[in-house]
Amino acid sequence: MTKQKKYSKTLKLDAVSLVIDQDYSPAEAGRSLGIGNMLSRWVKDH
Repeated sequence: MTKQKKYSKTLKLDAVSLVIDQDYSPAEAGRSLGIGNMLSRWVKDH
């Protein structure tokens, strides 16, 4: 069983900002921040 990673609220907001404000794709921003594919869900929830 693997542990679920916890990401800070600040990291989530910064990552979402890259997608919404700076026109990064979720995949591109996720790769550059090292968070994988979580970003699509965060953007959708935002």
